[in-house]
Amino acid sequence: MAPISLLDLIGSLPSTETWGPPTTTETTLNGVPYAPFSKGDKLGRMADWTAEGKDREGRGGRQQYNQRYRDQIYGAGPGGLQTVFNLEQQNEESSFSLVDRSQTSTRGRGFGARGSAVFRGRGQRGASSQRGGGRGTFQRVGGRGGQQAFDSRGGRGGRGGRRFGWKDYDKPQRNREASVQPKDSWRMLEEIDFNRLSKLNLDTGDGEDIDDYGFLYYYDRSYDKQPGAPTSVRKLNVLDRAAYNVTTSHDPVIQELADKDEGTIFATDNILSMLMCAPRSVYSWDIIMVKQGNKIFIDKREGSSLDMVTVNENAADAPLEISEGNKDQINSPGALKEEATHINNVFPTQVVIESENNKVDCNNEHPFYNASVETDPPASKSYRYRRFDLSVEADAEPLHLIVRTEIDAVVKNNINGEDQLLTIKALNEFDNKAQGSGGALDWRTKLASQRGAVVATEMKNNSCKLARWTTQSILAKADMMKLGFVSRANPKSTAEHVILGVLGYKPREFATQMNLNLNNGWAIVRTFVDMVMREEGDGKFVLVKDPNKPTIRLYQVPKETFEEDDDESSMMPVHEEGDDE
Repeated sequence: MAPISLLDLIGSLPSTETWGPPTTTETTLNGVPYAPFSKGDKLGRMADWTAEGKDREGRGGRQQYNQRYRDQIYGAGPGGLQTVFNLEQQNEESSFSLVDRSQTSTRGRGFGARGSAVFRGRGQRGASSQRGGGRGTFQRVGGRGGQQAFDSRGGRGGRGGRRFGWKDYDKPQRNREASVQPKDSWRMLEEIDFNRLSKLNLDTGDGEDIDDYGFLYYYDRSYDKQPGAPTSVRKLNVLDRAAYNVTTSHDPVIQELADKDEGTIFATDNILSMLMCAPRSVYSWDIIMVKQGNKIFIDKREGSSLDMVTVNENAADAPLEISEGNKDQINSPGALKEEATHINNVFPTQVVIESENNKVDCNNEHPFYNASVETDPPASKSYRYRRFDLSVEADAEPLHLIVRTEIDAVVKNNINGEDQLLTIKALNEFDNKAQGSGGALDWRTKLASQRGAVVATEMKNNSCKLARWTTQSILAKADMMKLGFVSRANPKSTAEHVILGVLGYKPREFATQMNLNLNNGWAIVRTFVDMVMREEGDGKFVLVKDPNKPTIRLYQVPKETFEEDDDESSMMPVHEEGDDE
């Protein structure tokens, strides 16, 4: 038989026949072969004939790229092309190699080969508007290191960073009580979380002085020498001085200014600072807002927690209540508040030089002191009434806020000899080894050599308290803020205290270190003022910080709410009696 040529074979085939497997409707779509896949699928591994040898010699650039992204090319995934075409190697020759997946020994900036990063910082979505990322956190999830978190206030954490989730199973559930319990007659108007408040901004000027009352003694500079040194330790003594903490509605000067239409909103620096620093607060508090005509008085109720000084409120492991398992009653939050409040009442009176011949008198007499009734002399204090403009372009009329601020002492400037205004506050150490200390250093041994670390720890554990003090100093336009470091003489007793030293800071610079944005605080005030202004007619409103969540609720309450308390009690002075606690 004669051989058949290829051309003869091709010519003998029908014109409709083609090379390859038979075509059926099960494997074609409109005549085009196809395989089922989804857009979410990703292609499987590809053979990279050039990767063998090149990537191993490199320093990880292309090799790391292959490790991270070669398996994530569009089209791979369960049920996709990888399943249909079965690109996984099966019974391949041992010499055949896919993408090199060996772990590189060189670690990058904390990222694993398969790790992913979630950023919450400056320039990222969800970040705070303040410089430096504000209160955001940097968190890495996955990778070989598991879950790791970094502290948000100083960079990437380290020894001072808190690892979220670490031993959370061993921590008791915090169920704090509200400062005031809402009643059925209260009508809730708004509920705002701190994340929304932190994004607000209102540019307000430095304010203007209206008038001042009282007098000031000069600060004793001897307390500034070598903070933390053994020679600078002094006992905290209690002097019987009449100090006042009069609320807004009982201030006769504010009532007079309101009658003269000098402003629209009226408040005291103690109340206003709490509202401006609300996003930093943890414990529950409440503020009263009274609307009378076109005026609003930001007030407090009798016995309000705003008068108390908190301790380690912002610590990662804050002090426990007795009901939560705290065995040291003197280290419970309530006892620590009373101790800190007592210290801040007596400390400013000790660090001034009382001399009737060497003091600074204000333009007006003391507004609350009555010599015919009081037996104790008044404490050094200047009440400065200042006005701030909270108006925006859309306002038909200007919106002015008048606040009563306080100055504690004056000091001579070493350069030009001018008087500088001071606010004086005190931080207190209870027991650096007790629960709730927040990892604080031993002040007696570290204040002299590591004062920066001591102050940084206090900024972290007492963020809300220090922010309020700084805000009050800026509102009063004080030149300096003096911070005293007061510790227990015996960590197990609150009977005696010692002053370890005093440090001075410029309020504006201290606010920058704390990431404190006053424009955000002014915007918070303006937000709640607008909510009250929208309501028709006069009324009383209460702001309540939720005890367990970062949320504030605004209620409209009956006018007689909280009026069963003795109105005159808020005019009584705060006396400090006895030699010490």
